[in-house]
Amino acid sequence: MKKWKDAPTAQQVVALRLTGGVALTALLAGCAVGPDFARPTPPTIENYSPHASNDVVTAAPSAVDDAQRVVPGLQIEVEWWREFRSPRLDAFIADALAQSPTLVAAEATLRQAQEYQRARSGSTQLPQAELGATAQRQRFNPGALGQESDPREFNLYNTGVAVRYNLDPAGGNSRAIEALGARADTKKFELQAAKLTLAGNIATAAIARARIAAQIETTALLLANLEEQRDIARERVRLGNAAPDELFALETQTEQLRAELPALTKQLAETEHLLATLAGRAPGQGGIPDFELSEFTLPQDLPLVVPSELVRQRPDILAAEAMVHAANADYGVAVAQMYPQLNLSATLGSQSLTTDALFGGPSIVWSLIGQITQPLFKPGLSHEKRAALAAFDAATANYKVVVLNGLRNVADVLVAVDANASTLAAHVRAAAAAQQSLETMQRRYRLGAASHIQVLIAAHQAHRANLVVIAARSDRLANSSAFFVAMGGGGGPTSSEKSR
Repeated sequence: MKKWKDAPTAQQVVALRLTGGVALTALLAGCAVGPDFARPTPPTIENYSPHASNDVVTAAPSAVDDAQRVVPGLQIEVEWWREFRSPRLDAFIADALAQSPTLVAAEATLRQAQEYQRARSGSTQLPQAELGATAQRQRFNPGALGQESDPREFNLYNTGVAVRYNLDPAGGNSRAIEALGARADTKKFELQAAKLTLAGNIATAAIARARIAAQIETTALLLANLEEQRDIARERVRLGNAAPDELFALETQTEQLRAELPALTKQLAETEHLLATLAGRAPGQGGIPDFELSEFTLPQDLPLVVPSELVRQRPDILAAEAMVHAANADYGVAVAQMYPQLNLSATLGSQSLTTDALFGGPSIVWSLIGQITQPLFKPGLSHEKRAALAAFDAATANYKVVVLNGLRNVADVLVAVDANASTLAAHVRAAAAAQQSLETMQRRYRLGAASHIQVLIAAHQAHRANLVVIAARSDRLANSSAFFVAMGGGGGPTSSEKSR
């Protein structure tokens, strides 16, 4: 170690103190008070529901209905809706993702949060410099200093550069930037959730539009069937071969069924209006595809992730986690306010009585200022710290709520996928039996062993059974869409983001 040969001079003492102070400041500046954020522990459970296993397999209910299985660990495609094999649905969702004002607003909110983070980072992590210039006209009275002379008037010109920097020894600025970054992450995941929700809503609405259109077509056939039965009953009553009660019953059924058509037409219009607004269009603009059930293919494989992976993939859960991160950083900011603050400032300029001499050597002025402040009596700081801690507790509890709701969502969809396949199988068997009954009655009618009215009744039952099958098939498609949404779609974080 180097030793002083003689007693250190005053300049050397100052140099030693300055070097030690800079070293200490640099050491403190690398620290940030408050706890570092730790990601919440993921769930340890493996199954979502005691009522359905993680590897549900459903058989094909009929020749036109596919078998389906839930495959744990299967990769989810980003554009998961393409699994339905509907080009018109693919094109409509792509157009909606580009035009939806909801997504435009979410993207703008994300940019706003990112710019706030950059602004705070630029204003605290780098020195702030300002250029200034002033010109003054002053009158000076020497008598104020005990001098006997006449007052003087003169001009005073100043120009210079001022530099300020907060060394942030407690890391309050770093925690504030961290909080803004976490809030930007929240907006990013909310944008992902908005895209996922939009695609899911469009897929569900498109399937609903196809279902309603098929129900309208089948209901029209039912109505025509009942009208023919009613006309036959009216003729039989006229001929005295039937009681009026039979006619009244058929007229009641006919008008009740006729009343269902306006309701279905209303549902069809409302669904098309919904599809238009989801795509960022006015309802009157038109251009909504005439989706049909026959154009949708049931996805054969549904990818499933375990709960511990779900919380690292669903955007709503990731957004809630980012809010916990922000609250944790806010607590660090509140703690940092109770520590000393160290500010450095320097100015270099020129001051003279004339503009000609403003930039001359003798007119140069400068100053260096170091300021350290320590709160002594600020009762509000402790309350702000406790308030920040309470906000962290609230964010943590809200995160748990979001996780539980996400797990429940997946559990409900798993049960629905399993139950709906069984329901559809039963309805398909019933529809097949009704169709066989109709064909039998038609053969008997051709042989003269059955009346035309009996054929109409059998056809009515077959149409009714088909209505139920239509609803069950659309439910199965909608449940598949809901499954992809419940899994968080394919737009989750990368493997490097998951490991953070």
